[in-house]
Amino acid sequence: MSTIPNNIDATMDLLAGADYVAERSLGTAVFLALRMGRPLFLEGEAGVGKTEIAKVLARTLGRELVRLQCYEGLDVAQAVYEWNYSRQMIELRLAEASGETSRDQLGADLFSEKFLIERPILHALRGAPGAAPVLLIDELDRTDEPFEAYLLEVLSDFQVTIPEMGTVKAVEPPIVVITSNRTREIHDAVKRRCLYHWVDYPSAVRELEILRLKAPHASETLTREVVGFVQKLRSMELFKSPGIAETIDWSMALTQLDKLALDPDVINDTLGVLLKYQDDIARVQGSEAARLLAEVRAERQSS
Repeated sequence: MSTIPNNIDATMDLLAGADYVAERSLGTAVFLALRMGRPLFLEGEAGVGKTEIAKVLARTLGRELVRLQCYEGLDVAQAVYEWNYSRQMIELRLAEASGETSRDQLGADLFSEKFLIERPILHALRGAPGAAPVLLIDELDRTDEPFEAYLLEVLSDFQVTIPEMGTVKAVEPPIVVITSNRTREIHDAVKRRCLYHWVDYPSAVRELEILRLKAPHASETLTREVVGFVQKLRSMELFKSPGIAETIDWSMALTQLDKLALDPDVINDTLGVLLKYQDDIARVQGSEAARLLAEVRAERQSS
């Protein structure tokens, strides 16, 4: 198990050790969250590497990754804990059959540890000292506001209250990473308890570096043309611009097709790897794709 880095440069090295190419501002946010023991709230478009931060931290620090994938209707039973009702019913029937009539004792038995089912948040809070896990609360913006309100106790005091058992407080707080694609605004009360960072699309230089790491079998020409083309797409008014995840997938797909450089035909044939909405594909296909590719090549020749 690795120790928490003691400066920003060490944090950048930690991320780079897992092939995560981060801007220094992101490295600073990660460092401060780790050193201050504060949740890190990462917001940005889908596919820019927010979730990957939690995975990288778990891997490089040697911690368990506990992931809570958020969705509409998520409640305490799925996120924190619930009781094993079927086992409780069996226990109740056995008690009745054996003649046990003490309600107080039976109630204490039914709501004891052996009937408690841990969900991600409770599991993360009960991590062993010195080995607190990384708790990833992914896509918080997909949940409902009541769940956000419930999170306040978790993020403020790293504890949850179970009415039948009392308060469960973390001996050592987990490393918390919260992500949001900003499909709706998260309440200020949640953000105040976190360190905030907006994860933007990478610059051309950083995206080139990422592709060299994540798609190393692509030729240098192909890598540069892919980055140039994707950067052009992000300047257009598309329904959903491609993230770095799509750039990597596209580069790997083109490599599988034995392409050493882009051409209009292969762009048209593989746009579904890069763009996920038909309206966007229809807008780029054909003459627009050829025009963008020509611009990319002209800029490369002039540089």
